[in-house]
Amino acid sequence: MVKSFQGVKVVEPKTPAQPILVKDHMTTKLVTFRPEDTIDQVMEALTKRKISGAPVVDASGGLVGIISEVDCLREIIKGKYTNTVRFPAKVQELMTRDVITLSPDMTLFDAAQKFLEYQIRRFPVLKNGQLVGQISLSDVIRAFPSLKHTTW
Repeated sequence: MVKSFQGVKVVEPKTPAQPILVKDHMTTKLVTFRPEDTIDQVMEALTKRKISGAPVVDASGGLVGIISEVDCLREIIKGKYTNTVRFPAKVQELMTRDVITLSPDMTLFDAAQKFLEYQIRRFPVLKNGQLVGQISLSDVIRAFPSLKHTTW
């Protein structure tokens, strides 16, 4: 902000902006899958919900993996070679088990860096070891146009 005092312009420092956090842009109403679900069920849900992947949770709701369209593609290719129309593989056979997660209190800018670093499309968000949401690359991209007039 520029103020004028007796003909002298004084530039005051900008007040620090509130950090823009993952929790402000993550999805909290998640589609989740169980390890015993079939890839048929996953493909149907992903298509119906227009999403590209989702967390896999155990009976107590704990995160055990993540399943994506790429994982489903592996089963589709296998089905082509075995001439099977159905995709009976279980989620636990194809899901990614070593899941990289983010904190809800991480800045959106730091999350964007993680997307570049790991080149994946989604991160589950954990707080105190509990799944509280998911942030996708699309969520981050959608957030930035509205932030272009703020300070980081």
